[in-house]
Amino acid sequence: MSELISSSLQTPVNATLVLPTPSVEKTVATATQRVLHVINGEHYSGAERVQDLLALELPSLGYEVGFACLKPDRFPIARKSQNARLHNVPMRWRIDLDCVDQLVNLIRNENYTLVHAHTPRSVFMGSMAAKRAGVPLVYHVHSPTARDSTHRLRNFINAKLERWSLRNAAHLITVSPSLEQLMQTQGYDDSQVTYVANGVPMIDAGSREQPQGTWTLGMAALFRPRKGIEILLESLAAIRSQGADVHLRAIGPFETPEYEHDVKQRCEQLGIEEAITWTGFVDNIHAELAQIDLFVLPSLFGEGLPMVVLEAMAAGVPVVASHVEGVPEAIRHRQDGLLVEPASVSQLTLAIEELIAGESLDYLALSENAKQRHGERFSAQAMAKGVAAVYERVLHSEF
Repeated sequence: MSELISSSLQTPVNATLVLPTPSVEKTVATATQRVLHVINGEHYSGAERVQDLLALELPSLGYEVGFACLKPDRFPIARKSQNARLHNVPMRWRIDLDCVDQLVNLIRNENYTLVHAHTPRSVFMGSMAAKRAGVPLVYHVHSPTARDSTHRLRNFINAKLERWSLRNAAHLITVSPSLEQLMQTQGYDDSQVTYVANGVPMIDAGSREQPQGTWTLGMAALFRPRKGIEILLESLAAIRSQGADVHLRAIGPFETPEYEHDVKQRCEQLGIEEAITWTGFVDNIHAELAQIDLFVLPSLFGEGLPMVVLEAMAAGVPVVASHVEGVPEAIRHRQDGLLVEPASVSQLTLAIEELIAGESLDYLALSENAKQRHGERFSAQAMAKGVAAVYERVLHSEF
């Protein structure tokens, strides 16, 4: 998923954004049904990118998407669905119940027939608003909330918050079979939970060529502890110590300045500063994927179905990733890429070295397999159709 959000209980980034009533940016023509996606908005990453793509794809299926942004920051600027309505409903503190009133008025005044939330914060606000406005609530499970970060207390609070909020949910959408099973083990009825795989647009990238000379590894993330960048840095140092010409392109921002300092200090200790390019936030992931030979995602835990893995597959970039959560749903070991155990520097190093050596794995075959699998199972259109089917079911049943 890409998953890349900060704590759902953080204080809003900019209190000056508070408005007495929701403000509206952009308008689009009325579709059959109007769905309000309640969104955090401080980042533009996994969950936010799913919502953005749904806003682009769902109108063709009879659903107009609008956004209620609780922490307006990166998302309003970075989103591709600029024609979708965006309502700024900024929270002034961690539990700002005035936002619920604004959401209720928004649902009623703009004739939204369904509320769709994607995070513990957004479902907390969205569930109360949906209940008061008398419309159904759909919740999108992007990652296991109780294991979403390295902060145990935060995970515990968010999981309790999510659980309480889902009392009012008409249906749950999970992005991987493992998350579907997780929600079922937590007591949600099988008929209330539907697996809809994440999807990304197809990329007309042509056929890739066998890398020659320098190999450029790529990792794209909101860099935070659970993404495992430290494991990749250790692996990069080990590979280069054997004389391999390998470079890392690290794509995306850091969650906090403190974590950025710690990671870059580790690069200095390993002596690999000159072998890494830090891009910061980018708004064109396709251009970045064109510059790398191998995509690496060494997550330690907490993934759903990472959007960046699907985008690498769409571009025909072979993937080496940790065997966590929904990643194996996308990557078949030694067919579309390689899977390694999380937190294993040795396994990650061996997998990358095996691909570079090219003796037992066909790089070009992995590339073509990944593109084909993406097209068959993980397109943006397939994702939108799955979500629309859930909407149809919810809106034509008692909730």
